[in-house]
Amino acid sequence: MVSERMKGLGSARSVIRELFEYGKLRAAQVGAENVYDFSIGNPSVPAPAAINEQAIRLLREQPDLVHAYTSAQGDLAARQRLADSLNRRFDTRYTADRLYVTVGAAAALCCVFHGLTCPGDEFVVFAPYFPEYKVFIEGAGAKMALIPPEVEAFQINFDAFEQALTPNTKGVIVNSPNNPSGVVYSRATLERLAQILTAKSAQFGHPIYLISDEPYREIVYHGDKAEWLPHIYRDTIVCYSFSKSLSLPGERLGYVLVPEEVTGSADIYAAVAGAGRSLGYVNAPSLFQQVVSLCCDMTSDIKVYEENAQLLVSSLREMGYHVVEPSGAFYLFPRTLIPDDVAFCERAKEFDLLIVPGSGFGAPGHTRISYCVQTDMIRRALPKFQALADSYR
Repeated sequence: MVSERMKGLGSARSVIRELFEYGKLRAAQVGAENVYDFSIGNPSVPAPAAINEQAIRLLREQPDLVHAYTSAQGDLAARQRLADSLNRRFDTRYTADRLYVTVGAAAALCCVFHGLTCPGDEFVVFAPYFPEYKVFIEGAGAKMALIPPEVEAFQINFDAFEQALTPNTKGVIVNSPNNPSGVVYSRATLERLAQILTAKSAQFGHPIYLISDEPYREIVYHGDKAEWLPHIYRDTIVCYSFSKSLSLPGERLGYVLVPEEVTGSADIYAAVAGAGRSLGYVNAPSLFQQVVSLCCDMTSDIKVYEENAQLLVSSLREMGYHVVEPSGAFYLFPRTLIPDDVAFCERAKEFDLLIVPGSGFGAPGHTRISYCVQTDMIRRALPKFQALADSYR
Protein backbone atom coordinates (compact mmCIF):
# COMPACT_ATOMS: atom_id res chain seq x y z
CA MET A 1 0.00 0.00 0.00
CA VAL A 2 1.17 3.51 -0.79
CA SER A 3 -0.29 6.99 -0.45
CA GLU A 4 -2.76 7.39 -3.30
CA ARG A 5 -2.27 11.14 -3.25
CA MET A 6 1.50 10.85 -3.58
CA LYS A 7 1.18 8.16 -6.23
CA GLY A 8 -1.12 10.47 -8.17
CA LEU A 9 1.34 13.36 -7.92
CA GLY A 10 4.21 11.15 -8.97
CA SER A 11 2.30 9.67 -11.90
CA ALA A 12 0.79 12.89 -13.21
CA ARG A 13 2.68 14.35 -16.12
CA SER A 14 3.53 18.04 -16.07
CA VAL A 15 2.38 19.68 -19.30
CA ILE A 16 5.45 21.92 -19.20
CA ARG A 17 7.86 19.04 -18.67
CA GLU A 18 6.13 16.97 -21.35
CA LEU A 19 6.55 19.82 -23.84
CA PHE A 20 10.18 20.22 -22.85
CA GLU A 21 10.83 16.51 -23.40
CA TYR A 22 8.87 16.56 -26.67
CA GLY A 23 11.03 19.45 -27.81
CA LYS A 24 14.21 17.44 -27.26
CA LEU A 25 12.81 14.51 -29.23
CA ARG A 26 11.61 16.78 -32.00
CA ALA A 27 15.01 18.51 -32.15
CA ALA A 28 16.64 15.14 -32.77
CA GLN A 29 14.29 14.64 -35.73
CA VAL A 30 14.35 18.05 -37.45
CA GLY A 31 17.29 19.83 -35.85
CA ALA A 32 17.33 22.00 -32.74
CA GLU A 33 17.36 25.18 -34.84
CA ASN A 34 13.92 24.24 -36.23
CA VAL A 35 12.19 23.76 -32.85
CA TYR A 36 10.97 26.86 -31.00
CA ASP A 37 10.70 25.86 -27.37
CA PHE A 38 8.97 28.50 -25.24
CA SER A 39 7.78 26.00 -22.65
CA ILE A 40 10.03 26.28 -19.61
CA GLY A 41 11.24 29.17 -17.47
CA ASN A 42 14.94 28.35 -17.49
CA PRO A 43 17.05 31.57 -17.37
CA SER A 44 18.89 32.08 -20.65
CA VAL A 45 21.44 34.64 -19.48
CA PRO A 46 24.52 33.51 -17.55
CA ALA A 47 25.06 34.13 -13.87
CA PRO A 48 27.30 37.10 -13.03
CA ALA A 49 30.99 36.25 -13.32
CA ALA A 50 31.37 36.95 -9.59
CA ILE A 51 29.31 33.84 -8.81
CA ASN A 52 31.90 31.48 -10.26
CA GLU A 53 34.76 33.59 -8.91
CA GLN A 54 33.43 33.46 -5.37
CA ALA A 55 32.63 29.76 -5.61
CA ILE A 56 36.15 28.93 -6.79
CA ARG A 57 37.72 31.16 -4.13
CA LEU A 58 35.68 29.58 -1.35
CA LEU A 59 36.41 26.05 -2.55
CA ARG A 60 40.12 26.82 -2.50
CA GLU A 61 40.30 28.86 0.69
CA GLN A 62 37.56 27.42 2.92
CA PRO A 63 36.77 23.83 1.83
CA ASP A 64 35.88 22.79 5.38
CA LEU A 65 33.25 25.55 5.60
CA VAL A 66 31.54 25.04 2.27
CA HIS A 67 31.20 21.25 2.53
CA ALA A 68 29.94 21.18 6.12
CA TYR A 69 26.52 21.41 7.69
CA THR A 70 25.31 24.86 8.60
CA SER A 71 22.74 25.57 11.29
CA ALA A 72 19.28 24.48 10.17
CA GLN A 73 18.11 28.04 9.51
CA GLY A 74 21.24 28.85 7.50
CA ASP A 75 24.74 30.10 8.21
CA LEU A 76 24.60 33.11 10.54
CA ALA A 77 27.06 35.26 8.58
CA ALA A 78 25.30 34.47 5.30
CA ARG A 79 21.91 35.36 6.75
CA GLN A 80 23.25 38.64 8.11
CA ARG A 81 24.65 39.56 4.69
CA LEU A 82 21.24 38.85 3.16
CA ALA A 83 19.55 40.97 5.83
CA ASP A 84 22.03 43.80 5.27
CA SER A 85 21.27 43.75 1.55
CA LEU A 86 17.53 44.04 2.18
CA ASN A 87 18.14 46.86 4.64
CA ARG A 88 20.16 48.83 2.11
CA ARG A 89 17.58 48.40 -0.60
CA PHE A 90 14.33 48.82 1.32
CA ASP A 91 15.29 51.02 4.29
CA THR A 92 14.53 48.29 6.81
CA ARG A 93 16.24 46.98 9.96
CA TYR A 94 16.10 43.23 9.53
CA THR A 95 18.52 40.96 11.39
CA ALA A 96 19.76 37.48 10.62
CA ASP A 97 17.22 35.90 12.96
CA ARG A 98 14.37 37.09 10.69
CA LEU A 99 15.66 34.94 7.78
CA TYR A 100 15.34 31.20 7.27
CA VAL A 101 17.46 29.99 4.32
CA THR A 102 15.81 27.35 2.14
CA VAL A 103 16.35 25.05 -0.82
CA GLY A 104 14.82 27.52 -3.28
CA ALA A 105 11.47 29.31 -3.20
CA ALA A 106 9.52 26.04 -3.42
CA ALA A 107 10.92 24.93 -0.08
CA ALA A 108 10.31 28.41 1.33
CA LEU A 109 6.63 28.25 0.36
CA CYS A 110 6.23 24.71 1.67
CA CYS A 111 7.76 25.68 5.01
CA VAL A 112 5.41 28.66 5.30
CA PHE A 113 2.29 26.68 4.36
CA HIS A 114 3.17 23.84 6.71
CA GLY A 115 4.15 26.26 9.46
CA LEU A 116 0.93 28.29 9.29
CA THR A 117 -1.71 25.64 8.57
CA CYS A 118 -4.17 24.57 11.24
CA PRO A 119 -7.16 22.24 10.60
CA GLY A 120 -9.72 23.87 8.31
CA ASP A 121 -7.44 26.66 7.06
CA GLU A 122 -7.64 28.07 3.55
CA PHE A 123 -5.21 30.04 1.39
CA VAL A 124 -6.40 32.37 -1.36
CA VAL A 125 -4.62 32.31 -4.73
CA PHE A 126 -5.13 34.70 -7.66
CA ALA A 127 -5.33 33.29 -11.19
CA PRO A 128 -3.31 33.09 -13.29
CA TYR A 129 -1.04 31.32 -10.84
CA PHE A 130 1.93 28.98 -10.52
CA PRO A 131 0.27 25.51 -10.54
CA GLU A 132 2.45 24.08 -7.77
CA TYR A 133 0.73 26.36 -5.24
CA LYS A 134 -2.14 23.89 -5.14
CA VAL A 135 0.24 20.98 -4.53
CA PHE A 136 2.06 22.85 -1.77
CA ILE A 137 -1.10 24.09 -0.05
CA GLU A 138 -2.93 20.77 -0.12
CA GLY A 139 0.27 19.01 0.93
CA ALA A 140 0.19 21.13 4.08
CA GLY A 141 -3.37 20.00 4.78
CA ALA A 142 -5.05 23.26 3.80
CA LYS A 143 -7.50 24.18 1.03
CA MET A 144 -6.86 26.49 -1.89
CA ALA A 145 -9.46 29.11 -2.82
CA LEU A 146 -8.85 30.24 -6.41
CA ILE A 147 -9.86 33.73 -7.55
CA PRO A 148 -10.72 33.95 -11.28
CA PRO A 149 -8.48 36.19 -13.35
CA GLU A 150 -9.12 39.78 -14.32
CA VAL A 151 -8.11 39.23 -17.94
CA GLU A 152 -7.93 42.81 -19.22
CA ALA A 153 -4.85 43.76 -17.20
CA PHE A 154 -4.22 40.73 -14.92
CA GLN A 155 -4.52 42.83 -11.79
CA ILE A 156 -6.73 41.49 -8.96
CA ASN A 157 -10.41 40.58 -9.34
CA PHE A 158 -11.41 42.32 -6.11
CA ASP A 159 -15.13 41.51 -6.21
CA ALA A 160 -14.43 37.78 -6.33
CA PHE A 161 -11.61 38.17 -3.81
CA GLU A 162 -13.73 39.80 -1.12
CA GLN A 163 -16.41 37.14 -1.53
CA ALA A 164 -13.83 34.38 -1.09
CA LEU A 165 -12.51 35.60 2.27
CA THR A 166 -13.94 33.70 5.24
CA PRO A 167 -13.03 33.16 8.91
CA ASN A 168 -11.04 30.13 7.68
CA THR A 169 -8.76 32.25 5.49
CA LYS A 170 -5.25 31.95 6.91
CA GLY A 171 -3.37 33.63 4.12
CA VAL A 172 -3.30 35.13 0.64
CA ILE A 173 -0.54 34.44 -1.90
CA VAL A 174 0.67 37.10 -4.30
CA ASN A 175 3.26 36.62 -7.02
CA SER A 176 4.44 39.91 -8.53
CA PRO A 177 6.06 39.99 -11.05
CA ASN A 178 3.75 37.20 -12.00
CA ASN A 179 4.26 33.76 -13.50
CA PRO A 180 2.63 33.27 -16.05
CA SER A 181 1.43 36.78 -17.03
CA GLY A 182 4.57 38.86 -16.45
CA VAL A 183 2.36 41.52 -14.87
CA VAL A 184 3.56 43.56 -11.89
CA TYR A 185 0.83 44.56 -9.44
CA SER A 186 0.44 48.32 -9.24
CA ARG A 187 0.83 50.27 -6.01
CA ALA A 188 -2.89 51.04 -6.11
CA THR A 189 -3.73 47.34 -6.44
CA LEU A 190 -1.52 46.40 -3.50
CA GLU A 191 -2.83 49.21 -1.29
CA ARG A 192 -6.42 48.15 -1.95
CA LEU A 193 -5.45 44.56 -1.19
CA ALA A 194 -3.89 45.68 2.10
CA GLN A 195 -6.99 47.69 3.04
CA ILE A 196 -9.25 44.70 2.47
CA LEU A 197 -6.98 42.35 4.41
CA THR A 198 -6.73 44.79 7.31
CA ALA A 199 -10.52 45.15 7.48
CA LYS A 200 -11.18 41.43 7.18
CA SER A 201 -8.55 40.59 9.80
CA ALA A 202 -10.33 42.89 12.22
CA GLN A 203 -13.72 41.43 11.28
CA PHE A 204 -12.59 37.81 11.75
CA GLY A 205 -10.54 38.49 14.87
CA HIS A 206 -7.28 37.05 13.55
CA PRO A 207 -4.56 38.14 11.12
CA ILE A 208 -4.74 37.14 7.47
CA TYR A 209 -1.15 36.72 6.33
CA LEU A 210 0.05 37.95 2.96
CA ILE A 211 2.59 35.53 1.51
CA SER A 212 4.63 37.29 -1.13
CA ASP A 213 6.26 34.84 -3.55
CA GLU A 214 9.04 36.89 -5.15
CA PRO A 215 11.41 34.84 -7.36
CA TYR A 216 11.12 37.48 -10.11
CA ARG A 217 11.43 40.57 -7.87
CA GLU A 218 14.54 41.89 -9.62
CA ILE A 219 13.29 41.26 -13.17
CA VAL A 220 11.24 44.42 -13.71
CA TYR A 221 11.21 46.57 -16.86
CA HIS A 222 11.10 50.23 -17.85
CA GLY A 223 13.36 51.20 -14.95
CA ASP A 224 10.63 50.37 -12.43
CA LYS A 225 10.88 48.36 -9.21
CA ALA A 226 8.51 45.87 -7.65
CA GLU A 227 6.90 47.21 -4.49
CA TRP A 228 8.26 45.97 -1.15
CA LEU A 229 5.09 44.50 0.31
CA PRO A 230 6.04 44.63 4.02
CA HIS A 231 5.94 48.43 3.64
CA ILE A 232 2.33 48.20 2.43
CA TYR A 233 0.87 45.43 4.63
CA ARG A 234 2.30 44.67 8.04
CA ASP A 235 1.48 40.94 8.16
CA THR A 236 3.56 40.06 5.09
CA ILE A 237 5.85 37.02 4.89
CA VAL A 238 8.31 37.02 1.99
CA CYS A 239 9.48 33.94 0.08
CA TYR A 240 12.40 34.47 -2.26
CA SER A 241 14.69 32.58 -4.62
CA PHE A 242 17.93 33.48 -6.39
CA SER A 243 17.13 31.10 -9.27
CA LYS A 244 15.96 33.85 -11.61
CA SER A 245 17.77 37.01 -10.46
CA LEU A 246 21.19 35.34 -10.48
CA SER A 247 20.41 32.61 -13.06
CA LEU A 248 20.99 29.82 -10.55
CA PRO A 249 17.93 27.55 -10.81
CA GLY A 250 19.96 24.39 -10.28
CA GLU A 251 21.66 25.57 -7.11
CA ARG A 252 18.41 25.80 -5.11
CA LEU A 253 18.89 28.72 -2.77
CA GLY A 254 16.17 30.94 -1.32
CA TYR A 255 14.78 32.16 1.97
CA VAL A 256 11.77 32.97 4.11
CA LEU A 257 11.68 36.43 5.67
CA VAL A 258 9.42 36.86 8.72
CA PRO A 259 9.67 40.54 9.70
CA GLU A 260 9.47 41.28 13.41
CA GLU A 261 6.40 43.47 12.78
CA VAL A 262 4.33 40.48 11.64
CA THR A 263 1.72 39.40 14.18
CA GLY A 264 3.09 36.42 16.09
CA SER A 265 6.42 36.66 14.26
CA ALA A 266 8.39 34.63 16.82
CA ASP A 267 5.89 31.76 16.69
CA ILE A 268 5.73 31.91 12.89
CA TYR A 269 9.51 31.78 12.56
CA ALA A 270 9.64 28.81 14.92
CA ALA A 271 6.86 27.09 12.97
CA VAL A 272 8.68 27.68 9.67
CA ALA A 273 11.81 26.16 11.18
CA GLY A 274 9.77 23.27 12.54
CA ALA A 275 8.25 22.69 9.12
CA GLY A 276 11.72 22.59 7.61
CA ARG A 277 12.66 19.96 10.17
CA SER A 278 9.50 17.94 9.55
CA LEU A 279 9.96 18.07 5.77
CA GLY A 280 13.59 16.99 6.00
CA TYR A 281 15.22 20.25 4.90
CA VAL A 282 18.38 19.87 6.98
CA ASN A 283 20.06 22.91 5.48
CA ALA A 284 20.36 24.64 2.13
CA PRO A 285 23.56 24.00 0.12
CA SER A 286 26.44 25.32 2.20
CA LEU A 287 28.62 26.55 -0.65
CA PHE A 288 25.86 28.59 -2.24
CA GLN A 289 24.70 30.09 1.03
CA GLN A 290 28.10 31.77 1.06
CA VAL A 291 28.31 32.53 -2.67
CA VAL A 292 24.84 34.01 -2.98
CA SER A 293 25.07 36.07 0.19
CA LEU A 294 28.31 37.60 -1.14
CA CYS A 295 26.69 38.40 -4.51
CA CYS A 296 23.12 39.17 -3.48
CA ASP A 297 23.25 42.81 -4.60
CA MET A 298 23.93 41.71 -8.17
CA THR A 299 21.68 40.41 -10.93
CA SER A 300 22.22 38.72 -14.23
CA ASP A 301 21.92 40.90 -17.35
CA ILE A 302 18.14 41.19 -17.40
CA LYS A 303 18.09 43.72 -20.28
CA VAL A 304 17.88 40.76 -22.67
CA TYR A 305 14.52 39.75 -21.22
CA GLU A 306 13.09 43.23 -21.68
CA GLU A 307 14.29 43.31 -25.30
CA ASN A 308 12.74 39.91 -25.93
CA ALA A 309 9.45 41.05 -24.42
CA GLN A 310 9.31 44.17 -26.59
CA LEU A 311 10.05 42.17 -29.73
CA LEU A 312 7.37 39.58 -29.00
CA VAL A 313 4.67 41.99 -27.87
CA SER A 314 4.95 44.30 -30.87
CA SER A 315 5.21 41.44 -33.36
CA LEU A 316 2.34 39.37 -31.97
CA ARG A 317 0.04 42.39 -31.79
CA GLU A 318 0.73 43.12 -35.45
CA MET A 319 -0.32 39.54 -36.22
CA GLY A 320 -3.62 39.98 -34.40
CA TYR A 321 -2.87 38.39 -31.03
CA HIS A 322 -4.28 40.07 -27.91
CA VAL A 323 -1.39 40.59 -25.50
CA VAL A 324 -1.20 42.25 -22.08
CA GLU A 325 2.27 43.77 -22.02
CA PRO A 326 4.46 42.26 -19.30
CA SER A 327 6.24 44.54 -16.85
CA GLY A 328 8.56 41.89 -15.45
CA ALA A 329 9.53 38.22 -15.13
CA PHE A 330 10.10 36.55 -18.52
CA TYR A 331 6.66 35.34 -19.55
CA LEU A 332 3.99 36.48 -21.97
CA PHE A 333 0.37 35.35 -21.60
CA PRO A 334 -1.56 36.18 -24.80
CA ARG A 335 -5.10 35.08 -25.54
CA THR A 336 -5.37 32.06 -27.75
CA LEU A 337 -7.08 32.59 -31.09
CA ILE A 338 -9.76 30.07 -30.17
CA PRO A 339 -11.37 29.49 -26.75
CA ASP A 340 -9.83 26.00 -26.44
CA ASP A 341 -6.29 26.82 -25.36
CA VAL A 342 -5.25 23.17 -25.23
CA ALA A 343 -6.28 22.63 -28.87
CA PHE A 344 -4.54 25.88 -29.82
CA CYS A 345 -1.27 24.76 -28.26
CA GLU A 346 -1.57 21.38 -29.96
CA ARG A 347 -1.93 23.10 -33.31
CA ALA A 348 1.09 25.26 -32.46
CA LYS A 349 3.13 22.06 -32.27
CA GLU A 350 2.40 21.52 -35.98
CA PHE A 351 4.57 24.61 -36.53
CA ASP A 352 7.16 23.40 -34.00
CA LEU A 353 6.08 26.12 -31.58
CA LEU A 354 6.05 24.79 -28.02
CA ILE A 355 3.83 26.96 -25.84
CA VAL A 356 1.88 26.07 -22.68
CA PRO A 357 -1.94 26.07 -22.32
CA GLY A 358 -3.27 28.66 -19.90
CA SER A 359 -5.78 26.26 -18.33
CA GLY A 360 -3.08 24.84 -16.08
CA PHE A 361 -2.52 28.33 -14.69
CA GLY A 362 -6.20 28.87 -13.96
CA ALA A 363 -6.81 31.05 -17.03
CA PRO A 364 -8.33 29.11 -19.96
CA GLY A 365 -8.19 30.81 -23.33
CA HIS A 366 -4.58 31.92 -22.88
CA THR A 367 -1.14 30.50 -23.48
CA ARG A 368 2.15 31.04 -21.68
CA ILE A 369 5.21 31.94 -23.76
CA SER A 370 8.51 31.78 -21.87
CA TYR A 371 10.83 34.21 -23.62
CA CYS A 372 13.93 33.48 -21.53
CA VAL A 373 15.51 32.26 -24.77
CA GLN A 374 17.99 33.59 -27.29
CA THR A 375 16.65 36.63 -29.15
CA ASP A 376 17.60 35.06 -32.45
CA MET A 377 15.26 32.15 -31.74
CA ILE A 378 12.39 34.59 -31.22
CA ARG A 379 13.13 36.28 -34.54
CA ARG A 380 13.18 32.92 -36.31
CA ALA A 381 9.95 31.89 -34.59
CA LEU A 382 7.94 34.95 -35.65
CA PRO A 383 7.01 33.55 -39.10
CA LYS A 384 5.75 30.44 -37.29
CA PHE A 385 3.50 32.53 -35.03
CA GLN A 386 2.23 34.27 -38.16
CA ALA A 387 1.55 30.93 -39.86
CA LEU A 388 -0.28 29.73 -36.75
CA ALA A 389 -2.48 32.85 -36.81
CA ASP A 390 -3.09 32.45 -40.56
CA SER A 391 -4.24 28.87 -40.01
CA TYR A 392 -7.32 30.23 -38.21
CA ARG A 393 -8.30 32.70 -40.95
